[in-house]
Amino acid sequence: MTDQLFTNARLIDPEAGTDSLGWLRIAEGRIVTRGEGEAPSTDAQAIDCGGHCLAPGIVDIGVKVCEPGERHKESYRSAGLAAAAGGVTTIVTRPDTLPAVDTPETLEFATRRAQADAPVNVMPMAALTKGREGREMTEIGFLQDAGAVAFTDCDHVIANTKVFSRALTYAKSCGALVIAHPQEPGLSAGAAVTSGKFAALRGLPAVSPMAERMGLDRDIALLEMTGAAYHADQITTARALPALERAKRNGLDITAGTSIHHLTLNELDVADYRTFFKVKPPLRSEDDRQAVIEAVRTGLIDTISSMHTPQDEESKRLPFEEAASGAVALETLLPAALRLYHSEQLDLPTLFRAMSLNPAKRLGLESGRLAQGAPADLVLFDPDVPFVLDRFSLRSKSQNTPFDGQRMQGKVTATYVAGQEVYRRP
Repeated sequence: MTDQLFTNARLIDPEAGTDSLGWLRIAEGRIVTRGEGEAPSTDAQAIDCGGHCLAPGIVDIGVKVCEPGERHKESYRSAGLAAAAGGVTTIVTRPDTLPAVDTPETLEFATRRAQADAPVNVMPMAALTKGREGREMTEIGFLQDAGAVAFTDCDHVIANTKVFSRALTYAKSCGALVIAHPQEPGLSAGAAVTSGKFAALRGLPAVSPMAERMGLDRDIALLEMTGAAYHADQITTARALPALERAKRNGLDITAGTSIHHLTLNELDVADYRTFFKVKPPLRSEDDRQAVIEAVRTGLIDTISSMHTPQDEESKRLPFEEAASGAVALETLLPAALRLYHSEQLDLPTLFRAMSLNPAKRLGLESGRLAQGAPADLVLFDPDVPFVLDRFSLRSKSQNTPFDGQRMQGKVTATYVAGQEVYRRP
C-alpha cells in the first residue's frame, strides 16, 4: 500500500476541537503523522486537498440494511455505496430485518454479505429479545462472539419491565452495550405526529413529547438497578434532556444520540401530509429542535446519526397515517449537518465529535480520530459548494428523503477506508 500525504487540507480534529490548515500522512492504512502549515518533503504520494476539509470518517449508528428479507429496499452493496458517497466510513446496522438478526446464524449471514458487497466498514447490532418481541432475551454472549457490537430491539420498546431488567443485567455481565428507543409504548402506539396545534389542525393521531420523557425515566431507573451500559438511540424533545443530564451527573453508564432529521426539520415540514417527512419518533416542535441542537453543542447528546430507514414507493405513497415511517439519509447526513455549521449553531469539530469520535468511542472502535495510529478512515469534503438535491441521484435503492428538491450546501470530495479510496466525486 502506497504511503499518502494529504496536503493543503483543513484538518477537522474532533478530539482536540480544532479546525486548522495542515497536512496528514498515512501508511499501511493508518495515520502516521500530521502537522500544521506546509507539508514536509517526502516520497509519499501527494494528494492536494485544495483547502477542503479533511475529517475522520463518519461512524453512523442505526443504519437499516434490508438484508435479509427486503433486499428490494436496500442491499449491503447499495447501502455501502451510499455511505461512501456520504462520507460514512463505518455503518452500524440495525437488526430489524425479516427475520430479525437474533441468532448467530443470521448474524453471520449478514456479516458475510456485508464483507462481500460493502466498500465501507460494517458493524452489526443484534436483537435484544427474540424476534424483537420483548418476551425472551437472545443469546447475548453467543451473538457477541459472532460479532455483534451492541444489542437493540430498535423501535420495538420492551414493555415488560422484568424482561428488560433481566436483559440489562445479562448484558452487564457480558460487557455488552444496550441501545434502546426511549418511548412510552402505550402513549405512542399509532401516533403519526407530535401532539399540538398542528396535529389538531391536520386531524392526525398524535403523541405527547412526554412519552419520550416517560420512556427515558423508566430506562434510567433500570440502569440504576442493573448498572448496564446504555445508549438512547434518539433524544428529540426538550422534556427528556433534564432526565438525561441527571443520569449522567449521577454517574450512570448512559449516552444518547439524535437523528439528523430531528436536528434540521420540525413538525411544520410535514405541511400537506408529505409522507417523506414521516419518521419515528415524529418530527418535533421548533423549540424542541433548538433544545436538541444546544444539547449536541454542550455534549449532553453524544451522537448524531442518519437513522437511515429505506422504504419503497408503495409504502410511502399512502395516506399519512398509514404510510411507513422512515427516511434514507446516508448520503444526506453530512450536507444536512452542514446546515447547522452554516447557520453558526455548531462548528465543524463539534459536528464531527458527534458524528465520528463519540460513536466510535461508545462502540470501542479506534476510528473517529485524526491521531497517530488511528485507522485512515477519512472524508474529504467541500463545506461550501451549493447544490439542489435530486432524490433520484441517490445511490440507495430507496429514495425516500425529505430533502428532495431542497437547496443544500456541502459535498463529499472523496472517502477513504483504511487509506483506500472508496469514493471520489465525479
